[in-house]
Amino acid sequence: MSIVRNMERTRKELAEFLKSRRERLAPTDVGLPAGGRRRTPGLRREEVAALSGVGLTWYTWLEQGREIGVSSTFLDSLSRVLKLDAAERRYLYLLTQQRLPAEPGKTWCVVPPLIHRLMSDLAQSPAYVINLRWDVLAWNEAADRVFHFSSYAPDRRNLLWMLFTDPATHALFDPWEEQALQLLSHFRRDFVRATQEPDICALIKDLEKVCPDFKKWWQEHDIHGPDHGLRRLFIEGPGHISFEYTELTIDADRHLRLVYYAVLDARDEDQRFVQWLKSGANTELAP
Repeated sequence: MSIVRNMERTRKELAEFLKSRRERLAPTDVGLPAGGRRRTPGLRREEVAALSGVGLTWYTWLEQGREIGVSSTFLDSLSRVLKLDAAERRYLYLLTQQRLPAEPGKTWCVVPPLIHRLMSDLAQSPAYVINLRWDVLAWNEAADRVFHFSSYAPDRRNLLWMLFTDPATHALFDPWEEQALQLLSHFRRDFVRATQEPDICALIKDLEKVCPDFKKWWQEHDIHGPDHGLRRLFIEGPGHISFEYTELTIDADRHLRLVYYAVLDARDEDQRFVQWLKSGANTELAP
């Protein structure tokens, strides 16, 4: 669909949205002098145009939904001038380009209390929360029994670090190489969203120093296909258990995901895993 036809569909919405964002700002909010009384509230079109680096006529056409194209650079500049939050910025992109903007990844975040409650209710299914860097931020008792998250120092409680440096995690993912390559490929797709984040870059440099396999595979830049949501783990006690797993986005802005494991539909494996969980001592849910 052409830009012209897209703009025809969203002309009224775009005009009303930009006008409303202008009217909620005072000149002093953007570093302009207060001046005298104004006939209408908020910023004038010429002020928004000047601050965004475009001509008044061109900006007026945009606000009217005229047949013009807009670049991502301009939309980002306009978002800063109008002080749009992340949701408003995405809405502006959809109104003008019918697509979402590229957004930098975030690796710091806090897990909502409700997610802790949800994981606690999943007593027989390992579940944990990761961020874009793959730091494991929270988990339930079943996940701790399988992955031993609570035994790691907080700065090393990272799924990628565990996979490539910890012998116990290496033995858990059996077969290891096939699953490690799939997970690394998955991580690379996350990495491209946060290439400027110092902590995620530091993680990669540290892994390259201590793990030859990681260094070799990371530098090959291979992108493997999806692993179809299946994971094969060797757990001391019940032995090999096949799991289905999925990831649920619980906070898109902060890139928080809940990873949920369920034993594959095999009665013997399911019974062995459940009995093994019941036989262990209870541990507290991680903070």
